[in-house]
Amino acid sequence: MFDFVRKHTKIMMFLMFLLIIPAFVLVGVDGYRSMSGGESVAKVAGNSITQEEWDAAHKNEADRLRASMPNIDPKLLDSPEARFATLERLVQERVLIAASQGAHLITTDARLARELQQNPTIASLRKPDGTLDMERYRQLAASQGLTPEGFEARVRSDLSVRQVEYGVAGSAFATTAQANATLNAFYERRDVQLVRFASSDYAGKVNPSDADIDAFYQANQAMFQAPEAATVEYLVLDMDSVKKTVSVNEQDLKTYYEQNAARLSGKEERRASHILINAPTDMPAAERAKAKDRAVALLAQVRKSPETFADVARKNSMDTGSATNGGDLDFFGRGAMVKPFEDAVFAMKKGDISDVVESDFGYHVIKLTDVKAPKQKSFDELRSGMEAELRTQLAQRKFAEVAVDFTNGVYEQSDSLKPMADKLKLDIKTATNVQRNASPAQQGVLANAKLLAAIFSADSIEKKRNTEAVEVAPNQLAAARITQYAPARTLPLADVKASVRNRLVASRAAEMAKKEGADKLQAWKANSAGVSLPAAVVVSRDQMQSVPASIVMAALRADTSTLPAWVGVDMGAQGYAVVRVNKVLERAPVADANARQERAQYGQWMAAAESQAYYQFLKEQYKVKIKATAPNSATAVAQ
Repeated sequence: MFDFVRKHTKIMMFLMFLLIIPAFVLVGVDGYRSMSGGESVAKVAGNSITQEEWDAAHKNEADRLRASMPNIDPKLLDSPEARFATLERLVQERVLIAASQGAHLITTDARLARELQQNPTIASLRKPDGTLDMERYRQLAASQGLTPEGFEARVRSDLSVRQVEYGVAGSAFATTAQANATLNAFYERRDVQLVRFASSDYAGKVNPSDADIDAFYQANQAMFQAPEAATVEYLVLDMDSVKKTVSVNEQDLKTYYEQNAARLSGKEERRASHILINAPTDMPAAERAKAKDRAVALLAQVRKSPETFADVARKNSMDTGSATNGGDLDFFGRGAMVKPFEDAVFAMKKGDISDVVESDFGYHVIKLTDVKAPKQKSFDELRSGMEAELRTQLAQRKFAEVAVDFTNGVYEQSDSLKPMADKLKLDIKTATNVQRNASPAQQGVLANAKLLAAIFSADSIEKKRNTEAVEVAPNQLAAARITQYAPARTLPLADVKASVRNRLVASRAAEMAKKEGADKLQAWKANSAGVSLPAAVVVSRDQMQSVPASIVMAALRADTSTLPAWVGVDMGAQGYAVVRVNKVLERAPVADANARQERAQYGQWMAAAESQAYYQFLKEQYKVKIKATAPNSATAVAQ
């Protein structure tokens, strides 16, 4: 069985990758193309992606994630890895757009209309009569920075691009035999014995001299460097700081009370009874007309004898839930009923009987039986809440104005933060040992990657000027200035001697463990007679039995054409391991239901693999080149 794996190594390597990394998913495309200039960070089909586009895309992505996950760590959103991932998504979008255009894929008006009609968000914008609430539709588009026309263009582009994806992923399949062969091989079990040569067991045998320590220090000075660090003063402008500058006078509060007392005191509730004659909107017109005539007749009856309303409702209402109670719906507030019904109820006086009211459910005759108006609270009772609410509203209006002053001020008076601090009544804060890459000790705005990049820019370091105002969070700007700077430097041996010795001991202990392990492996391969090994264990990819993954994978990769098979495993700083493979065992039986689920999952993996392969082909076809430096990479990545 495992011969299949050896003959299809590339397939299995990719399958293993998919088990560890979530399946490749092609993302939606907004079709946006910035016309602004700027430094090119990537190219697709000869067209540049600029730094400005990258920054804007990452800001939008970060804002979306903050909105959906308010407690997310801001450091994750602003990390180099997160930013580079955004650039890769931008590249992917442009590749798919180019592919859809190259294949002349279009989305018809009819297909666009179906997509919009099936969108639950847009469906929620429909009025009771079935028409679209255009004002709310415009608001939806505006929330994404688009006009309705722009929103529809983006959806149309998404649908065209989706055809590129589905053309491959939608046609992928795996036969039952293929899935079973691969999965059975992948989850194959092996009976193994292993001996570990742990580095820690050899540490006591290492006794380096001062000369050894000095030589190790000289050869590995990069291990013993203090990173560059700075003492920084900084200002933060946020909504709370603006609130402190906002004054709320007595007259403003009184006016606010007059305008909002009813709302702040609580919601009015009303109690109503109704008689419903069912007439859904899809009912034939003739039948709806008969239903309305019946409602009109019942209306005349209850208006003639209002005291009989409950009895008439019990005998005639088609709302089975309320009919038994004489049509009583108990107390409810605004938003609880369909709009035509609500509008009628809240326009009535206690004891009134409405005209016939039409809704999606049919025709209603309504009687308002009671009104529960909240007791209006006094000015003093509402004062603290009103003051806080009004102060927040005023601060929100003022923030944009103050943000402009802050941005201009820290730039125009770049040699000090004090003028802007005095003007806006902000506190200058100080932090020591601030590093280019945020350390665990760096909290708040000083953990923001964009602000740190500005702090450690050449201009900031050399001339001690204020940084630009950086948006570190929604409604939060920060600017900083270096007051003291210490470049990265190698620490003196006297200061780190103990650390140098420990590293040297660990290094030599690992070397000793690896040597003894490798020697034992060769000796046991040649003659294992009389060798005493620990008890055997059965391992597999899904049952590792507390054995390190590197050892399990080495055992599974071992050539078992001749048994027993021996393999050595270099475990790096942890030492060495020798593994003896005694038996190759078939996978444990799997329940039918689980097997079907696995085969379905395998089919998804194959579809994902084909999509990934196709995307790589498209990247080559459209000559993708990413010029930006990937995180933890010393050179630019060209793909």
